Parts: sequence; structure tokens; C-alpha cells
Amino acid sequence: MSRVRRARSALLGAAAVVVSAGIRRWRRRPSRIAPVTDVPGGGRWLTVTVNRPPTDVWAEALPEPLGRYGDRLEIRIRPAPGDRGTELAARTKDQPSRLATSLPGRLAGRDPRQGVRRALREAKSLLEAREVLLPDAPPTAHPSLGGRIVGLLTRRSREEGVL
Repeated sequence: MSRVRRARSALLGAAAVVVSAGIRRWRRRPSRIAPVTDVPGGGRWLTVTVNRPPTDVWAEALPEPLGRYGDRLEIRIRPAPGDRGTELAARTKDQPSRLATSLPGRLAGRDPRQGVRRALREAKSLLEAREVLLPDAPPTAHPSLGGRIVGLLTRRSREEGVL
């Protein structure tokens, strides 16, 4: 066997050891999904950090996007860690069905948490900038297949909170 082949096989062996160690470590990591233990009747808390002092955010005078929900939401307001503003959290009082919160339900727009996410982001925008900031309109994507996919993902990200 030549020196090049031996060096190549040694490199492949070392890479295999590194990859298997990474996989073992990834499997042992704690889950990032928070357990839903504090949920007597409602869903998980959805939280945004508002760059305003806690004295400027009142539960009695919430911005209109959250006010639309009325008594259907539980609202929690507390100082953000490290004096970084205010944490504004909301959750629905009713437990959403598993069908609505599944991936097909979320893609179809049936998850009630999507509206709460949007309302929280709009409320954050209103509290910080006094207006709801929206992405480019009209969109800058071309009307090709790729542009349509980007447009769909952009619209869906408003409910999901991520793109």
C-alpha cells in the first residue's frame, strides 16, 4: 500500500471517529423542547422581549393585536433578564388539538398559536416603533417558481415566527 493510500485511510478513520463521537454527543443532549407541565388548560407560553422598561408595558393597556383576543389569552409581563427590557408572554387558555398543532395543521394555517405569535410580534413592533413593520410590498421576488416559493415561505413565516 502506498503512503498516499495509508494517509487517506487514516484520515477517513479519524473522520469516522469524530463523526461517531458527534452523533453520540448529539443523542445525549437534553431536549430543547420545553415540557408542557405548567399547562392546566392552555398551550405553551409564547414570549417576545420588548425593548421598553416594564413600567411602559401594562396588562390593562395592551396594543390592539393582543387586545383583539380579549379573554381568550393569558398574558404575563415581567422584566427581561439582565435589564434588557420586558418579557411579554401570551398563551391561549384552551389547549389546541394535536391535529391543529401538527405539521400539516400548521402548514394549512389551523394552529391557533400562529395568530398569537403574529399578535405578539405586532405588539412588540407597536411598543418599540409605534407602527407594525412589514416586509417589502410589493415583494421583490420574481414571478418564477422559485419566487413563488420564496413568497409562500415569507407569508408563512409571519405566523410561524421563523423563515
